[in-house]
Amino acid sequence: MQNLCSNFITATVAAQRPPTSKSNDSIRGVSGFLFLFAILSLIPSASSLVHFTGEGFAYTFLDAPARFAVPINAKGICGSIHVANPIDACSSLQNAKAKIALGVGNDDDDSKMRFVLAIRGNCSFEMKVRIAQDAGFQAVIVYNDQDNNSLVSMIGNSEGIYIHAIFVSKMAGETLKKYAKGGDGGCCIGLSSEETAGTVLVISLISLVIILSVLATFFFARNCRRIRNVAQSNPQTMAKDEVDILPSFIFKAANLSKKSMSETCAICLEDYRDEEILRLLPCEHSFHSVCIDYWLTKWGTFCPVCKHEMTSGN
Repeated sequence: MQNLCSNFITATVAAQRPPTSKSNDSIRGVSGFLFLFAILSLIPSASSLVHFTGEGFAYTFLDAPARFAVPINAKGICGSIHVANPIDACSSLQNAKAKIALGVGNDDDDSKMRFVLAIRGNCSFEMKVRIAQDAGFQAVIVYNDQDNNSLVSMIGNSEGIYIHAIFVSKMAGETLKKYAKGGDGGCCIGLSSEETAGTVLVISLISLVIILSVLATFFFARNCRRIRNVAQSNPQTMAKDEVDILPSFIFKAANLSKKSMSETCAICLEDYRDEEILRLLPCEHSFHSVCIDYWLTKWGTFCPVCKHEMTSGN
C-alpha cells in the first residue's frame, strides 16, 4: 500500500508541475533584437552639409539625405548647381545633359558632376529624382517651399534610383538659386565629422542599452526559473510527529452512513476495507493513513481534496 501511494503521489505531483521551456529565453532574445532593429530604424539618416562657394561668397547649409536615393559617402561629392527648368522638376527638364552638350545653357566641363536644384511640391520626391536622373544629373537638391526651418526626410521607392538626393530649407534653396544661375559657384555635399561621430555615438549607446537590457532580462528570468524549480522540487512539508498528532481511526463499512465519510481514498483511489487505518484531517476529509502521511511529509502541507492548509491553524 505504501509503495502504491508513494508512486501515485509522485506521478500526480509531477503532472501538476508546469513544463519548463528553454524557448522562452530564445523568444526574449529575438524580441530584444527586434526591438533594437525598430529603434535603429527610427533614427533619422545622418544629416550632411552643403558647402557652396564662389567669388566673394561662401555658404554652408544643413541638409537631410533622401532615404530612397544613393547615400553620400564620407568623402562627399562636388559639382556645379543648375536650377531645374521647370523649377519643380515635375516634368522633363529643359536643361538636360544632352542640350548642354549641344551648347544650350552653359559650358561646364562635361565630366564634372552636375546637381539640379528643384523646389518642393506639385509631385512626389521620387518623381523629381527620377526626372533629374533621366536628364543626366548626378544629384538632386530639393528645397522647402515653406518658411519653416525643418528638414524633411524624403521617402520613396529606391528601385532603379542610382543618383543622390538631399533636402534643404527654403532659405538655403533660395540662396543656392540666386548664385547658381549659369553654373557659377561650386557646390560640395558631405558628412561633417561632428555629425558622423555623433550619429555613431548615439547608435552605439542605444545598442549598448538594448544589449544590457536583454542580458539583464535573460539572467533575471533564468534566476526566477531556478528559484521556482527549487521551490517545486523542495516543497514545504510537515514533520512526522506533527502528522502523528492528527486523529486516526479504524475503518468500518458501517460508518459509510456518515456525511464526511468516503468509501475511496482520494490519493491511491483504492476502496477502503474493514480494519484499515484511516487518518482524518481538520477539513474532515479522510485517507489511508500511509497515503496521507506520505503526502504530508513528502509533498505538501495541504489536503489533496480541498487544498486546506494544515499549517494555517484552522
